[in-house]
Amino acid sequence: MKEISVKDIKNITIGQTEDAAAGTGCTVLVGRNGMRAGLDIRGGGPASREAALLDPLMSAETIHAVVLSGGSAFGLGAADGVMQLLEERGIGFQVGEHRVPLVVQSDIFDLTVGDGKVRPDKAMGYQAALRAMDAPNYRDGNYGAGCGATVGKMAGMERCMKTGIGSYAVRIGELEIGAVVVLNAVGDVFDHSTRRKIAGMLTPDKKDFADTTELIVQNIVPQKTKPVTNTTIGAVLTNAVFEKSKLCKIAGMAHDGYARCIEPVHTSMDGDSIYALSLGEVRADIDAVGTIAARVMSEAIKRAVYSAETAYGHVSAKEFRGSK
Repeated sequence: MKEISVKDIKNITIGQTEDAAAGTGCTVLVGRNGMRAGLDIRGGGPASREAALLDPLMSAETIHAVVLSGGSAFGLGAADGVMQLLEERGIGFQVGEHRVPLVVQSDIFDLTVGDGKVRPDKAMGYQAALRAMDAPNYRDGNYGAGCGATVGKMAGMERCMKTGIGSYAVRIGELEIGAVVVLNAVGDVFDHSTRRKIAGMLTPDKKDFADTTELIVQNIVPQKTKPVTNTTIGAVLTNAVFEKSKLCKIAGMAHDGYARCIEPVHTSMDGDSIYALSLGEVRADIDAVGTIAARVMSEAIKRAVYSAETAYGHVSAKEFRGSK
């Protein structure tokens, strides 16, 4: 198993744009020739667009782009710009005189970071898609949809930490599998291989980690209000050939990567979602691919922690570790 860059996986390109001052952005994954796709949503509060397309019972066998974005439900308009760019480039299904690109989207809640009145919109989606098509610029860290990502928010934003977008990919013979993830969880984050906490809720003096799970257990009586400023969203990319129903299963298995790293995970306060994208014709066993997908997703989560920079008053893991 050899590590590669997620940018080495063929038949998909990734573009990003962000408003660093406002603390939001979007990341667009474009399959020029279409891509088979599945989706598994485990969190209770997803902000998504065209999710029903990826139900195995629906007619569409391929899509043309996935948008990962900030802005919560307000940011779903970014897909309009992606559709415009793809239509201009002649990408989509021919329907009469028109080309109709199929674009799906999931968003994180980042309105409490930076300027919550600024959200990804049609113009930002267009620019991110343009970069994906003409000058792919994917980077881990405070970029694209990861610009305003944070974790550990059960006690409020004043005790959370800054995270971002992360990626990881491997090659095994001809088979390639990678993951991209925007880490924006209510819970704490752990290194899956050591179970050491690497990001999450801080103590009131911000000198050590607090325990989100313990705080939730202490509030066993139903709460009138809960923080809904969360959602971890991601995509698994592979050159293995699978149809939609099997990709939904692979996306579900990739959620094990979330569960190994984030605690608690898949709560009513999160909208945790994973897309699985088939980009090639390599034949591979579904269980092998799903198992590896969970592994690369775990590694991508670590990258989302360690590539992030302190911003908007929220400390990153790099600086927090240096202060201890």
